[in-house]
Amino acid sequence: MHSIFEKLFQLKEKKTTAGTEIIAGCTTFLTMVYIIFVNPSILSATGMDKSAVFVLTCVITALATILMGLFANLPIALAPAMGLNVFFAYGVCGAMGYSWQVGMGAIFWGSLVFFALSLFKVRHWLIEHIPQCLRVGISAGIGLFIAFMGFQNMGIVVASPATLLTMGNILSLKVLLGSLGFFIIIILAARNFHAAVLISILVVTLLALWLDPNISYQGIVSMPPSVTSVVGHVDLAGSLNIGIMGVIFSIMIVSLFDSSGTILALTDKAGISDEKGRFPKMRQALLIDSFSSSLGGLFGTSSVLTYIESSAGISVGGRTGLTAVVVGILFLIVTFLSPLAHLVPTYATSGALIFVGILMVSSLVKVNWSDLTEATPAFITAIMMPFAFAITEGVALGFISYVILKAFTGKFKQLNLCVIIFAVLFALKFIFIDHH
Repeated sequence: MHSIFEKLFQLKEKKTTAGTEIIAGCTTFLTMVYIIFVNPSILSATGMDKSAVFVLTCVITALATILMGLFANLPIALAPAMGLNVFFAYGVCGAMGYSWQVGMGAIFWGSLVFFALSLFKVRHWLIEHIPQCLRVGISAGIGLFIAFMGFQNMGIVVASPATLLTMGNILSLKVLLGSLGFFIIIILAARNFHAAVLISILVVTLLALWLDPNISYQGIVSMPPSVTSVVGHVDLAGSLNIGIMGVIFSIMIVSLFDSSGTILALTDKAGISDEKGRFPKMRQALLIDSFSSSLGGLFGTSSVLTYIESSAGISVGGRTGLTAVVVGILFLIVTFLSPLAHLVPTYATSGALIFVGILMVSSLVKVNWSDLTEATPAFITAIMMPFAFAITEGVALGFISYVILKAFTGKFKQLNLCVIIFAVLFALKFIFIDHH
């Protein structure tokens, strides 16, 4: 067994051992296993079968992560992307009114474009030519959007006919338990406890089982339920209409920057990248990453991307793909715990959404706030996502405002063809598609 591990993962060359890699894999698994509860909770809001989404989340996560481990030899795990799953459920299916079948088709096409950009080496060109203020604005805006949904699911923010939004019943059970879960995450994360989100979900779920009459115990272990209610029902043809092209573009652009930035950060933390961000088997890693993204859309889990939680395993010594393979195997084992998906109430996962939102909004520190032509597009991009209840519109207004401000403040030379093309396309979308 040791010789097999050595041949596949070059443990000695990476200065690690099988034992260290297994511990690292278990650590990463514990930090990201919350997704098996959060993803079904979010996607079920569209009418998708919660049990089927639970199983598919486990299986697709396992497959993508094992592929990354075996073919790129990196200690990096992948899973359905937080942010894009919220955008899909509450933006595309909720606010825009598309069925989950059509919305998931848009996820697939956007991810397929993302894969093509990686395959034909356009990915780095786009990253280099889209300004940092827009990249940061997109990340922060998605964070605000996710946090807003967390507050709404918890019941802290509710609709109001007078003011659009208002404070909910702060003393209701779901608010109290949801808030408890949120503070558990923040306190544990501040103390560098890797499994903070998982602990929070478990504590709140146990309390809900005791206090909430709507929550009932249905067992823990069972054979994985059928996934036929989801697999094979994604509407690829129906999602290729002109009205949803903005959604497809948004999925592509978010996947591009989210995943690329995460991979670069993780390989740097592992000490395997050079000063330019290059690392061994980089092409394989980028292709697996983008291919997995389209796989997630095709099979109904939303876009699958690299998880920053992989840093937990890296921090305890994970340096090779064996770490990722261990993570994948553990997710396969979890498929036999599907009754837990129905046990976890929505408010038990709300704290995780708000926590992810905080982490994403923190990227705004990178904006040059003293330059209004940089600060304004970042602000508009970020703030319009929750205000317009749509990630696409935030991205569009950010690009358009950036071009206008640079063009009319004597900074036209700071524009490039990439940004101008995107701004024009978004403007045409508003004029000829949204107007009708």
